[in-house]
Amino acid sequence: MLFSLAAGAAWWYFHPPVKRTDGIIYGDRGGQALALDVIRPAKANGLGVLVMVSGGWKSKRPGELSTWMAASLLRRGYTVIPVYHVSQPQASIMEIIADVNRAVRFVRHHAREYGVDPQRLGVTGGSAGGHLSLMLATCGGPGPADARDPVDRESSAVQSVAIFFPVTDLLNLGKSTENLGDGGPPKSFRRAFGPEGTNLPVWRVIGRDCSPIYHVTSNLPPILIYHGDADTLTPLEQSEWFVAKTEAVGRPARLVVHPGGQHGWPGMITDLRRFADWFDQTLRQRK
Repeated sequence: MLFSLAAGAAWWYFHPPVKRTDGIIYGDRGGQALALDVIRPAKANGLGVLVMVSGGWKSKRPGELSTWMAASLLRRGYTVIPVYHVSQPQASIMEIIADVNRAVRFVRHHAREYGVDPQRLGVTGGSAGGHLSLMLATCGGPGPADARDPVDRESSAVQSVAIFFPVTDLLNLGKSTENLGDGGPPKSFRRAFGPEGTNLPVWRVIGRDCSPIYHVTSNLPPILIYHGDADTLTPLEQSEWFVAKTEAVGRPARLVVHPGGQHGWPGMITDLRRFADWFDQTLRQRK
């Protein structure tokens, strides 16, 4: 009886009532449509959180982010906006970064339509999705005032970040199993940085441009990172370096270390409740 009640309660929690619109086109990359979803809870709080749907800089298709994965945010009233991109190597990581900036601009331009405050947008993701989130946090900003498309005039800045195990310094892969020790890109992603990615002088420019740690300023939004101390793909040091640099410029950042956690761990779904707490503190209380 108790088991049935617990199972029923869990099913109820992870299946909140929502209004979902999938496959909204926000741009184009090489003839392929770029799309996002808008998942709005029954009791929306007027705030939005974009989800960078990216692992290894490969994305899913619109509609493939399950509602249960975002239940912790939806239950708090956040409108959840999964963002999809063209996967590498078909799109370079530089192009992917540009495209997720376009996604934030698009959401901000349509914020009233989606029922969210354009000045209070959060972002979340894990691994490559965490990296893309930090690129928005560090480099997002106003678009050209004279852009022909009004979407491109909007800001791509985000106001809060909560992520899992990002790479932050592509020029210093440290203890990562992706580090060949030659100063080049991660070994499994050499094609992902374009045809010049293995040209070391060019790579040093690309790697710096694509590394959040080199773009830390005193304008950063609040950032929360969860990282496992047994991660060998993206070692904990990547987050430690980033948070240290963030704290050095006086910006709020918090690193939570998961003991024994590798590049993912059982129970991550429950950590999303802590992400919701973070957004409550940094978005709901932000005026």
